[in-house]
Amino acid sequence: MTQCAGMASAHSPTALTSLPMIGDGEAHERADAARNRQRILETAERLFAEQGPKNVSMDDVARAAGVGKGTLFRRFGDRAGLARAILSSHEAVLQESMIRGAPPLGPGAPASERLVAFGRGMLGLVDAHRELLLAAEAGGKGGRYRGGPYPSYRFFVSSLLREAAPNLDPDYTADALLATLGAEFVAYLREDRDMPLEEIAAGFEDLVRTLVE
Repeated sequence: MTQCAGMASAHSPTALTSLPMIGDGEAHERADAARNRQRILETAERLFAEQGPKNVSMDDVARAAGVGKGTLFRRFGDRAGLARAILSSHEAVLQESMIRGAPPLGPGAPASERLVAFGRGMLGLVDAHRELLLAAEAGGKGGRYRGGPYPSYRFFVSSLLREAAPNLDPDYTADALLATLGAEFVAYLREDRDMPLEEIAAGFEDLVRTLVE
């Protein structure tokens, strides 16, 4: 994901429409390379779903996809990188809704309503793919923050906070809100606390509305 430096001011109407999308700036792949990559990702997603990401090695994926282990490591780096690549298509759907979708997540709704809708969208994504997200975030200390779409989510949330709650530090508050949507935290609430997803979403909405009042 590209960084957000040099984009329109977060206060301008165009700021959120210039949010970088997953895959921006990637070199165009040859058709055969693209097919090979898609086969690897489909194979890995199937194995992760069947066995759990922790139980699937890069060797397992390479063997099932019919590619060399070296090819797999060169393309994806490690299992966390592979998990992030699988997630990118799911995350791109959410990002498209953020930029060009219908309100309340897309443009046209008040900033506070967009924040609430973003939280619900993220929670749905995290809950559906939390094992993959946990694997993706396991790629070293701070992996969640340095890779994938996190910088763009942070830009989106901080931009809305500047409008909805100008008295708050938008950058710190954006990170704090996003922390409540992390896979590890959501997995704890769902599995250890046995909380329904709707209850978690309602809690996030209460938090947002308290902050922006």
